[in-house]
Amino acid sequence: MKTMKKLLCAALALTMLLSLAACGGSGSGEASADTYKVGICNYVDDASLNQIVKNIQDQLAAIGQERGVTFDISYDNSNGDETVMEQIIQNFIADEVDLMVGVATPVAMKMQADTEENKIPVVFSAVSDPVAAGIVASNDAPGANITGTSDYLDTEAIFNLVFAADPEADLIGLLYDVGQESSTTAIAAAKEYLDAKDVAYKEYNGTTAAEIQQAVSQLISDGVDAVFTPSDNKIMEAELSIYEDLAEAKIPHYTGADSFALNGAFLGYGVDYANLGVETANMVAQILLDGADPATLPVMTFDNGTATINSDVCEQISGKTYEELAELFAPLCTKVQSVETAEEFE
Repeated sequence: MKTMKKLLCAALALTMLLSLAACGGSGSGEASADTYKVGICNYVDDASLNQIVKNIQDQLAAIGQERGVTFDISYDNSNGDETVMEQIIQNFIADEVDLMVGVATPVAMKMQADTEENKIPVVFSAVSDPVAAGIVASNDAPGANITGTSDYLDTEAIFNLVFAADPEADLIGLLYDVGQESSTTAIAAAKEYLDAKDVAYKEYNGTTAAEIQQAVSQLISDGVDAVFTPSDNKIMEAELSIYEDLAEAKIPHYTGADSFALNGAFLGYGVDYANLGVETANMVAQILLDGADPATLPVMTFDNGTATINSDVCEQISGKTYEELAELFAPLCTKVQSVETAEEFE
């Protein structure tokens, strides 16, 4: 009987120890407190935006390892479909994410509208003019639950390159999608620049790949001397299908991102999209880990001084080697670099 009592006591003690251990283990509640749910929505599948997303993911992984936290990332791509975009954002809300990341202006605008009541923090990336788009009150003081990184384009700097390469250019094609908020400010600036210089221009628009190809056929027929496209995602999507026609017609395509040049355009000028993704991730960490308030965290803008020349087409289009062009453009840029035609950055 005494032996039985001893066994019962021992069993009870063991049970209590296991219970205590389980309670302490529910301190894995502490571990879950160190997990942050982040929803990333990309606007379309193109080289620029994909590069941003990859660098956001990589940088958040690095920050998580450094600071002993986990970023549980949900990623989706709306492929330019507003209905799909809305569903993605609603899924993020239902999943109770701690923060959303909107890549490109249309996504940022939709996230802004859908978080007005719930106040989920939003960090945008690759929004060319967040003030004009009505996303923030000002770049210095966004004013609500949203802030981010801007790929603002210095349009005048691009046209300085256009006329350095061809001082006699007297007809410029403006190729863009009228539905892209990211194009509005840059196209207006281009018209103002060309009007002041007394250079003629024609506008060519398209939303689908077929429409863009038709627009390119028309501008080739019209004999434009050069084509300008800002950081327009629809034209970016179509670049691989139009660059050969432009190269054959010897019409240089000057664009607002290095990824256009990667996809065959003569030249891309603007921000480093890899760095844009890294800095977007750093802002996510500032908000989630350091308690920064999006309302007072300034929008980050970047130096637009890098010209990326497609070395596969530059001589065919301009009659100059990459080295000759790099020397010509160097005084007008902080950096000149080359890229060969490909679908994605390695």
